[in-house]
Amino acid sequence: MMNTADDRPRPYRSELRERQAAETRRRVIQAAVELFSRQGFPGTTVAQIAKHAGVSVETVQKHGPKSELLRHAVELAAFGVEGETDVRATDAGRAMLGARSSGEFATVLGRMVVGINAPAAGVWMTVVGVAHGDAESREFQTQMLASIRLQVEQVLRVVDERGWLRGDVPFDDLVEAVCILTSVETYVRFVQLDGKPVEAYEAFVARAIKDTVLAR
Repeated sequence: MMNTADDRPRPYRSELRERQAAETRRRVIQAAVELFSRQGFPGTTVAQIAKHAGVSVETVQKHGPKSELLRHAVELAAFGVEGETDVRATDAGRAMLGARSSGEFATVLGRMVVGINAPAAGVWMTVVGVAHGDAESREFQTQMLASIRLQVEQVLRVVDERGWLRGDVPFDDLVEAVCILTSVETYVRFVQLDGKPVEAYEAFVARAIKDTVLAR
């Protein structure tokens, strides 16, 4: 039997379902961000994530086990989207690489690091804690750190091309210095453990990048 015009699938219905599914997924991952950050990985259940997101447990389970939700939670918290993100393609990354001087570069980098680390600190430290006893989480942590290092390397090569990078220190050492200075762990130590204001951390990163990485 042939479909009549009324029987044919309507594109707008499909688009609506896709938008609804995407919104549901975002609520689930955002709930995971908030609960993992506040309660840790062992203390957070799928049922709690479902309740926080306003969906059923079955809906949460469709988006993966807790370990997968944790990975996506890190991505969403840090960059606002899921999946590996090239920081150079973000607004903050473009502003950083659009700097007209080495000093402006350091200042924008400090601001960008706050924008990434402040919302991601809780859920990333959950990953760090879980990675000690969970191979899957440890692999994700290793992959994320490798990805971050690669992106730092790519940014510093641009900085080097502009003549802003100091030349008396091996390039790999400068990459490691930026990775350490801009890490979530440094943010946590500076702001959460030492109790210093976020503005002081931002200024610290900018100043440390100028003194440690950039040519004088």
